[in-house]
Amino acid sequence: MHADFSSLYNHHEREVFAAVLEASKDFPDIAASNDLMCDVACVALNRLPPRYIRHAVDFSFYLTQQERLEIDNAIVEAVGYAFNFVQARTTLRARK
Repeated sequence: MHADFSSLYNHHEREVFAAVLEASKDFPDIAASNDLMCDVACVALNRLPPRYIRHAVDFSFYLTQQERLEIDNAIVEAVGYAFNFVQARTTLRARK
C-alpha cells in the first residue's frame, strides 16, 4: 500500500510566515538575515498548537468568527514574542 502525505501541512505555517514578513518592518536587523527570520518563524510556530489539514477551506469552513479571531490574535502574539525572543538572544550572543 502506498500513501501520499504531501498534501498535509500545518495551517498556521502560511499565516505565520505572512505575519513574520509583515512584522519584520519593525525589526530591520532581524529582517536582514534569512536565518534569523527562519528562527522567528520556528519560535512562533512552536508557540501555537499544530493544526494539520489538507485544504485550507477544510479548516476555515468549520471555524466560527470568534475562533478565527482567537487564532489571528494568537498568531500576532506568537510572532511578537518570537521577534523579541530572537532579538534578545542575538543581543546576548553579540555580548559574548
